[in-house]
Amino acid sequence: MSTQQDLPPSRDGLFRTKTIEQSIRDTEEPEHALKKSLSALDLTVFGVGVIIGTGIFVLTGKVAKETAGPATAIAFVVAGVVCALAALCYAEFASTVPVAGSAYTFSYASLGELVAWIIGWDLVLEFALGTAVVAVGWSGYVRSLLDNIGWSMPDALSGTDATAGFGFDILAFALVLVLTVVLVLGMKLSAQVTTVVVAIKVAVVLIVIIAGLFFIDTANYSPFIPEAQPQSAGSGLQAPLVQLIFGYAPTNFGVMGIFTAASVVFFAFIGFDVVATAAEETKVPQRDMPRGIMASLLICTTLYVAVSIVVTGMEHYSELSVDAPLADAFKAVGHPVYAGIISFGAAIGLTVVCMILLLGQTRVFFAMSRDGLLPRFFSRTHPRFRTPYRPTILLGVIIAIVAGFTSINELATLVNIGTLFAFVVVALGVIVLRRTRPGLHRAFRTPWVPLLPIASVAASVWLMLNLPAETWLRFGIWMVIGVVIYFAYGRKHSRVHHTTE
Repeated sequence: MSTQQDLPPSRDGLFRTKTIEQSIRDTEEPEHALKKSLSALDLTVFGVGVIIGTGIFVLTGKVAKETAGPATAIAFVVAGVVCALAALCYAEFASTVPVAGSAYTFSYASLGELVAWIIGWDLVLEFALGTAVVAVGWSGYVRSLLDNIGWSMPDALSGTDATAGFGFDILAFALVLVLTVVLVLGMKLSAQVTTVVVAIKVAVVLIVIIAGLFFIDTANYSPFIPEAQPQSAGSGLQAPLVQLIFGYAPTNFGVMGIFTAASVVFFAFIGFDVVATAAEETKVPQRDMPRGIMASLLICTTLYVAVSIVVTGMEHYSELSVDAPLADAFKAVGHPVYAGIISFGAAIGLTVVCMILLLGQTRVFFAMSRDGLLPRFFSRTHPRFRTPYRPTILLGVIIAIVAGFTSINELATLVNIGTLFAFVVVALGVIVLRRTRPGLHRAFRTPWVPLLPIASVAASVWLMLNLPAETWLRFGIWMVIGVVIYFAYGRKHSRVHHTTE
């Protein structure tokens, strides 16, 4: 309950806020309400499902071989701590403002409409590109499995027909369309599908860990922290922004190499924030949201650390494969059957990653539409399934086409900077809302405010600075486009704006 000492929300200008009470009332409108069907277990499964993806199957070998050696396990712990700082901030907001939209909705309640629009626009890009990139990666794994059994797809239908200058990845396209249908049919169905797929994926990871323990050679752990080496300097827009601003060039290996590796493996954790987008569809969000967010992050960090320890023990870090380190490590010790199981698990696992990223994007789009910042047409829920079917179908078709026609690998880092930017905004939002609404009931309270949110901001900004300047430029262009749309449409049609007239 709020108190009389709480500051009233701003209703004027670019930083007008939407009260938490109004946000919750909007969820009760029959035509714009989402069905509440998720439990803490469902949320944890969603979190594990979206976090465990290409990172654990691919990134482990690349980082160990090029940046940290066996100390990759420590880098995963460091990255997990950075994510935990952000997760504690997300947990407070998600339990206090159980409304679809995640960081967008949280920003609207604390930092104002313009900031909310910017973060919403950012999340639309993050989830869209993430879905497309994962769909293309899934297609690659499936084609590899088909090749293993003697089936091969025409290059023109796999997006790899370089000679013709044209290719359409039919598998990536079809995957996104099928997942779009699943999401339209309902969250509970989505949760059931996710539970089955995550069970398979986690089982594969556990097989890697348990089977790999029998092939560990402790000599491969020496040296555990290899001697530091200067990292090759980038140039121009390809260089990390921190290098261009401060002249600091990150190192490979050594103690500082662990932190360099952490800035890379952090991206294997991307996705836990998607759990917060399902707050409105959770039965008891005040209790289950913090549990789901923190449990999924803890489970995935534990699995990441265990896998990195096993794979660097099976094969010396300098000999690890970059493309398929887990599978190739088992081939190196004479057990190719496990390699096939791992490839199958990767293909299955990426299916649910793709679905949950698509789910996250549609919920943010739906929330922005319900607030009038995007056309209200998209905020109508399905009369039977109570899902935001209009934005789901629109975005699903667009992303399917994008995934079919381009690999967009060069744009993948935009997903990373978008996530980190959301972390910064949410952490700042916790500090602001504690000051403007101190008496607001919070089922979960982020500890050590403002120190912990400030630490979260600092850690996220540091990782952002380690991204290439080119990524910052592309991100800036997308943000400029978003600001133009806001002033041309969103600001005039905002429901908060019309309630003050």
